[in-house]
Amino acid sequence: MTKGPVRLDVAISYAVPRTGIPAAVSFRRWVAAALDSRIREADLAIRIVGSKEGRALNRHYRGRDYATNVLSFPAEVPEGLPKGVKFPLLGDLVICAPVVAREAREQKKALAAHYAHLTVHGALHLLGWDHEDEREAECMEQLEREILAGLGIADPYLED
Repeated sequence: MTKGPVRLDVAISYAVPRTGIPAAVSFRRWVAAALDSRIREADLAIRIVGSKEGRALNRHYRGRDYATNVLSFPAEVPEGLPKGVKFPLLGDLVICAPVVAREAREQKKALAAHYAHLTVHGALHLLGWDHEDEREAECMEQLEREILAGLGIADPYLED
């Protein structure tokens, strides 16, 4: 049984061929692990893209002219919602398949384990975690290690 939020809706879309990309059920399991005990209800979307779209999004939203492995877009909660109204929309993740594949090869990591790490990393960003300074980075990395260990995945920050 997958642990996670009481209600979790993860929509997966593919802008690239699915060959070599983990199944949607895997992405859902990784998101559930990242959100477990951290949020009760969540809706989010994951889009798997190619280098061209990944680069365009990174350039537009972050001012960086290259494709990156994962982008997180937290949902903006509308103002003026009546008291007690739940807004489970967490946000969107964009994962760039060619970048993930290249990094996994370069770092000698299993491709599925690297996708799991980046999915967990992105989901934590949607919850507000960041790594802008050294202390935040250390805390976020430790949380990622714990979540991934619970999934049977080795520490992604260990050097060979």
